[in-house]
This record gives sequence, C-alpha cells and structure tokens, in this order.
Amino acid sequence: MTKTKGAALTRRLLGTIVALGVTGVALAQDAAPPARDPTGLNLPADLQIFGKVDPNVRKATAIVNEAIITGTDVDQRVNFIAAANGAKLNAEERERLQLQVLRQLIDETLQIQQAKVADITVTKGEIDQAYAGVARNLQKTPATLTTWLREQGSSDRSLRRQIEGELAWNRYLRKRVEPFVNVGDEEVKAILDRLEAAKGTEEYHLNEIYLAATPDRQQQVFDNTKQLIAEISKGQAPFSYFARNFSEASTRGVGGDLGWVRAAQLPAPLAEAAQTMQVGQVAGPVATPGGFSILYLVDKRQVLMADPRDARLSLKQLTIKFPAGTTQAQATARTSAFASAIQKLQGCGSVDKVAASLNAEVVDNDAIRIRDLPPPLQAIMLKLQVGQATPPFGSPTEGVRTLVMCGRDEAQGGQLPGAQQIQNQLEQQRVNLRAQQALRDLRRDAVIEYR
Repeated sequence: MTKTKGAALTRRLLGTIVALGVTGVALAQDAAPPARDPTGLNLPADLQIFGKVDPNVRKATAIVNEAIITGTDVDQRVNFIAAANGAKLNAEERERLQLQVLRQLIDETLQIQQAKVADITVTKGEIDQAYAGVARNLQKTPATLTTWLREQGSSDRSLRRQIEGELAWNRYLRKRVEPFVNVGDEEVKAILDRLEAAKGTEEYHLNEIYLAATPDRQQQVFDNTKQLIAEISKGQAPFSYFARNFSEASTRGVGGDLGWVRAAQLPAPLAEAAQTMQVGQVAGPVATPGGFSILYLVDKRQVLMADPRDARLSLKQLTIKFPAGTTQAQATARTSAFASAIQKLQGCGSVDKVAASLNAEVVDNDAIRIRDLPPPLQAIMLKLQVGQATPPFGSPTEGVRTLVMCGRDEAQGGQLPGAQQIQNQLEQQRVNLRAQQALRDLRRDAVIEYR
C-alpha cells in the first residue's frame, strides 16, 4: 500500500463531521423478553438498572492509558469540524458532537500509543508536510490556516495531532498488518473467472451504513436509522461523513464504500434494494441479519460491457446571466429568447455568433464524460446528436445555460481488470478488516477513565 497522499489525508481529516440533529436514544419498547438470551451473557430477564440510565451523560474528558484528553482538546476538534463544514451548532448538537469527537480522540490516542509500542515515530517534518497539504486543499497557506483555526476556536496543535494519528496508524498497518496479508494466485484467478462468467450482468457501486440491532432493540435502531436517513436526505454532508461516524461495519473507515458488487454477492435484502434503486438514491432502512442497513447507489454498470455514459464529449457551454434587480418577467422574457436562439443553432460553428447576439458567455470543454454530468443532463446527452443543444437549464442566481455537443468519442468495450489490480484490491480489503479488528482489541484492553 502506498504512503498516504496529502489530498487523500485531507479528505479523511475533513470527513469527521457527524450527522447533526440525529437523536441517539429512542424510547424503550414494551416487549416480552426472548426465550433465549441471544448475547450469550446469561443476562437476567427481569434486570434492574442501578444508577444513571445513560452512560453517555458525563463530561467530555478522559484518561486513556494515562494519556489525558481534556475538554479543550474536544472543543477544539469540534470547532474545527463545524468550521470546515460550515455547520452552526446549537447546544444540543454541540453536546452530541462532543461525545462523538471524544470517541474519535480515544481511538486516535490508542492508535498513536500502539504505533509507539511498535517503535514507529512520525517526524515533525512529515507532520509539517501533511499540514501544508491540508492548507492547500483549504486554499490557504500554513500560516493563514493556523490563524484561521485560532479564529474558529481550534488550533494547529489539534489538527497536527489528528495528522499524527493518521500517519502513525497507517505506518503501523504497513509494518504489522500488511506483511501478513497474502492473496494467492488461485484466488485472483477465481475472481477473474467469475468476472468473465458474469459478463453482461449488472453490478452496483454501493455505499452502506450498517447499524447492529439485537432482538430487544429492533424498534429503537429502526427509528434511529430512519432519523439518520432524514439527516442524509438534507444534503448537508456527503453520505461518507455519516458512514464514517455511525456505521458499525468494517467499511466505516472508507466511508461505507462497498465498491462494485453484483446482486449475487449481496445478502438477499440488499440485493433486492439495489436492483430497484436509481443512481444517487438512498434506500433504507433495509432489514438485514443482525440489524439494518442504509444504501446509497453511487453508480451502476454492466460487467465488462461498454457503458454509453463513459463516452467523452466535446462541449460548448453558453450562459446568460441576470443583473441584480432583474424582475421575474424580464428573466422569463430573456430566457425565452435564449431558448428560441439555441433552437436555431447550426452546429458548433454558429455558437460564437449566437452568443454575441445574446451577450452570452462561451466556455469550451473537450474532455467531459457523460457520467460526470448531473443525472438529468446525462439522460439528455445520451440522446443528443453532434451539433445539437440541450434545453436551457440553470437558475436566476447562477444564470441560464445550454450545452452544445461538438464531438463525441464513444466508450470502449469493458476489459477484465489485471491480476495485479485484483490482488491489490483483495489485499486492501483484508488490511481494512484487520485494522478494524486491531482497533477493537486496543479499545478492549485499554484502561480508560472518564471524567
């Protein structure tokens, strides 16, 4: 596995926001106790709770194997997450986010401690380099990033600690996990054979959030899953943010990404849901063995077949904008004139002349894939011929536009992935799984004192 790149590291660092507004506890449901204890812990059916019912009601500080996590540490990380994602937190949301961040800081501390036990160190120069990468991705210099963090109630120390945790854990995995992950040639050949046999069948690129539910918590987890879907539907953060912070599956570390899978590879409930979904759709709660899943369909395609949406287009975009103070009637009239003009276009050669008559801006792009366009435009472009234009689209604030197709390079037929690519994917999957297991073991063995 190659070393973490600055941009990828930045995406993970910024991918720590949680779903704001999702309640974590639902009302208990009256139900008859199961005939057999499914936990194997021999729990009494008529148990009585002594003390506080909610163990999460505590101050957001902790001591992890003698390493102290202070309230300031938690608040600075919360402030960074909120600022980086433009979130305005009320008191209840802040408290909920503090508890989530505390869990993340505990994991981060355990990862750094375990790396040191394995004689792994992260140098100041490496942290400085990654810090500069974060600054670039936020369109800042390291100095202005430091100033901005302080203005937001965070600090460069907090961000550097997070960077250290990422680098240390990745290095630990490369040293103590990756060398013991092996993928045999027969495994790779079997996958390639299955891909060849599956040629032409449909496969799905899915992201998943999985929430475990014991029989006595089915209704509570179901309700929480529905609330989480409602938050996702608001579109305030990508699906991966919610997966990283709420999913209980091993794919949590990669934003819930299941990669490309066929229906036959999925549990029956997930396969049934995937086959009815449209690209960009969220589905759930889907009842699965042991809990509930939320699915997000990133894309779909036919195995080893050319996908028309992979065609590359040469486009010209015409845009008209509305000055401040434009009335609705004026905007409607100008849009109507724009629509009439583009209907009379005679190929891309006439675009500049028409644009001049409309006082429209023209932008060229010769390397747009159809699949990279918004879904409504994809459907139009699949039917469009060279020289034709889309209907007008846009908004009063960003202007009204049309796309004129000037050329089209059709998608090539699908090819089997290389053996090395298959091997790398299998190895990465196994490393991710063992990383989750290792972190779970660290949590179990740690001495953690909450304050």
